[in-house]
Order: sequence, then C-alpha cells, then structure tokens
Amino acid sequence: MFAFAQPVQAENTDLKFPAFAQAVAEAALGDSEVAAYYRANGYAPIWTGATEAERARLQALLKAILSASDHGLPVAAYDTTELTRMMRDISSPRAQGEVEVALTHLFLTYAHQIQTGILTPSDIDPGMTRDPHRRDGTEILNAFTAAENPEAFMHSLVPGSDEYARLMHKKFELERLIERGGWGQQVQAGALKPGESGLAVVQLRNRLIAMGYLSRSATITYDAAIQGAVQRFQEDAGLNADGVAGPATIDAINVPMEERLRSVIVAMERERWLSIDRSKRYIWVNLTDFTARVVDAGSITFETRSVVGQNRSDTRTPEFSDVMEHLIINPSWYVPRSISVGEYLPGMIASGGSGSGHLQLIDGAGRVVPRSAVNWEAYTPASFPYDLKQPPSRGNALGLVKFMFPNQHNVYLHDTPTKYLFDHETRAYSHGCIRLQKPFDFAYVLLAAQESDPKTFFQDILVTGRETQVNLVDPVPVHLVYRTAFSDLRGHMSYRADVYGRDAKVWAALEAAGVHLPGYES
Repeated sequence: MFAFAQPVQAENTDLKFPAFAQAVAEAALGDSEVAAYYRANGYAPIWTGATEAERARLQALLKAILSASDHGLPVAAYDTTELTRMMRDISSPRAQGEVEVALTHLFLTYAHQIQTGILTPSDIDPGMTRDPHRRDGTEILNAFTAAENPEAFMHSLVPGSDEYARLMHKKFELERLIERGGWGQQVQAGALKPGESGLAVVQLRNRLIAMGYLSRSATITYDAAIQGAVQRFQEDAGLNADGVAGPATIDAINVPMEERLRSVIVAMERERWLSIDRSKRYIWVNLTDFTARVVDAGSITFETRSVVGQNRSDTRTPEFSDVMEHLIINPSWYVPRSISVGEYLPGMIASGGSGSGHLQLIDGAGRVVPRSAVNWEAYTPASFPYDLKQPPSRGNALGLVKFMFPNQHNVYLHDTPTKYLFDHETRAYSHGCIRLQKPFDFAYVLLAAQESDPKTFFQDILVTGRETQVNLVDPVPVHLVYRTAFSDLRGHMSYRADVYGRDAKVWAALEAAGVHLPGYES
C-alpha cells in the first residue's frame, strides 16, 4: 500500500487562491470534468488530506487497481511507479496538488474503463454502433466522495452481470492452463471418424481430456466415449453434433488456448459496453451464434436459429440495442433502394419491365404504377423514379411476419421463404436483417403476454392475407450482440468463429491500448 508524506502547510501565497488550489487548477487544465469537480468543491483535497475519509478513499482506489489485470484492463495505465515517487516526495502544497489531481485521473481512468469499457465501439468498426453510455466524470467523483464506504463504491463499478463473472472466471482458468502448457498437441489430421486408430486419434483423445470433454483414457481407437466427447464439444462450438470429427470440428478443436483467452477478454470488454436490466424479458440475438432467444429473468424461454447479414461491408448486421414495439403479420416488402439498384432494376430495365414480376412499382404517393405506363428506355437503375414493393404472400422475402424495433439501420427480425439455409452451420446470407427459423413460435411467445390464445389470435389474422400491425402492449428490449465467447447458465463456455472479423479488430484496439496476454507484455 502506498505511503506518502503528511500534507504540508500552505505556502505564503494569495490566501484567496493558495498554492495547493493553484496547483490543482493547473494540473486539471485540459480535463473539463476534473476541473469542474474541483471548482465546485472549492479545491478541497479528496485523497491527499489527513482525514480518515481521504485515507479510506485512497486505500479503496489502490486496492481496486491492483486487480486491473484480472479484468483485462491495460496494466500500463495503472503503473503507479512514478505516482508512488511523487507521493513520497511531497514537500510543498504545490506538489501535493499535483499528486491530488494525478490520483483523480487514475481513479477516473479505472472508473470509466471498468464500468463502460476501454474502447469506443464505433471507433473500431462502423457496424458496432452500441453506445456504452460513458458516465460523466464529475458525476462519478461526486458519487464517490459522497459514498460512506469507498471500497464498496469501487466494487459497484465492476459490471454486475453473471455473464461478466463467468467470463472473468474463465479468464483465470485459461491463464492457469496456459501456464501449465495448455491443451497439448494439436490434432494432426484433416478429419477423423469413429472406428479409426492411430496417433491422430491419440492427439484428439488427449486434447478432449485436457478440455474437460473426456475422462482419462488410454484408448488409441475412436471409440464411443470419444464420439460422445466430440459430440459435446460440437454442441458447445455450434457445430453439427454428429460425433464425427470433420474438418470444421478439427479446426475448432485445434484453436490455440491463447486465441480462446483473447475471445474471453474481448467478451469482457463487450460486456462492459452493455448495461441492461436482465431481471425482465428481453430478446438476445448473438450474431456469431446465429440464434435469437427470448430471455425471461435470466432463463431462456425460447430459442430459434437465425440467419444474419452476409459478410460484406454493406450487408453485415450491426450491433445495437432497441425496443421491439410491434409485429406485422402478412407484411409487404418495401425493397431498399440499394437492393433495387443492385439486384432488380438492371434486369427489369434490360427486359423492358418484364422481369421480377412479383414486384410492384410504387410512386412517391404510394400508388401502384402499371409497368406498361413506364418508358423503360428512359431510365438507368440509378435514375429510376419508382420504388419496388412485394405485396404480402407466402413467397414474400419477409415471409409471413416481421418483428419491428424501429431503428436507424432499418434492421428487424422476420420470417423467410428460404428455409433450407437454417440447415447450414454458418448462416450469414441476408442483406442485414435477421431471419428466424421459427417465426410463428416466436410470435406466439411474444403475444402470450397479452393474448389468452396467442396461436389462434395470430392464425386468424394470418389467414386473411391482409397486412396487419399488432402492437405489443409491453414493448420488449432487443439486443443484437456479437460474442465469440459466451457462457451458459452453468458457466460452461462456448466459442464461435469471428464471422465478421470484428473481434479481431477489438483485440487489436485493446492491444494498442495496452492490454496483453500474460507473458506477452511489451
């Protein structure tokens, strides 16, 4: 624990603005939040005075920053070597004021990073539009100095979600395992199947044992026990759980432990960006897992496979949170202009308007324009003056129901006629919206909160064929997230591929900010 000289008496300066206050004011220049705080409190010390409260605050801060690396924070930001020297060498009110502000900056660095993250998501990738809601520094300082128990306040800054605690536990576990040599040799085979024997099977066996999927065994044959272990691994990895170690399974088993640790640390940073009320119902769409869930008070009450945006710059599904307000049964599809110009209009114009007959032309007043009334030779796709619309039908691109949470991205959840895509392990095919494998069941779950017989209610509207909006009496928060490492309620960790490469960008930014794996510090 730090120790520093007792505060010295004020120098013989202007009593209206003594040396300590002047030093604080000068040290806070360029930081409007810190400057505003000290102006408001009359330039009184909160760390470097002689009161019990100031000592308690200092001890709480120093204790908290000792655990910075546990949270995957940049250790260099909490290197107190120079600050220790400054504290021990205080010999004047001016020196005391400089230490005072240095401690406040250290406190705010920790408070901001542990509570709302090290990074700003939108600075990393334009598809990461989540706002971590960084708290005002003056507000944090006021709350801290008003707290009766500074140590409890510091602890309250740590994300309180069960997921954050489980990720942190997994971080500790992986770090310990890496120190002991990790999961052992990788499997030197492109694929393996039950009944095979040999060195590659032994490597598979040993790696499954090290990962905790298989009890200790001396077998050299891909037996039923190994098949069961492979199947359990596949379930956790989001792969087809057939117990056969095909190329995708071997690749996943061979992912280095260090890469998994990076995924966990990135997930901890992402969890710091997300502050939500998990005690109530919400919808959770993990883009890397290709699933959509309804979660009630921490329990998954419904889950369905999903299709997300293709891995292209203009179609990747963004990350954000909003509120689902209504669903539309028998929806029309108003084709986005980018899709009209890129996919439909070139063929329609080239064919004189005979192509894409399932689409209607809509003018600025929303009226249907007959194709025969259009001089197709007069337009290019970019200059075409009409919008395209697909009326409600079973072949509609949105299927028979869509779920709306109005947002700047024009992204929503919906049905789809292309059901076969849900059989794929990697399901990134859409233009950005999220397609659901079981949209009707999803609707029943949502409507059950307001309808005694949600299925009949839904089906009675569906059979009319008319486009119908149904408002949710209690709107439901929707979170589109991107997690390549996440846990289940038992604390068991699952991993997914970095389908859009976003986690690689986050890790690179974390490294640039000073976050490193143990043993890799620069």
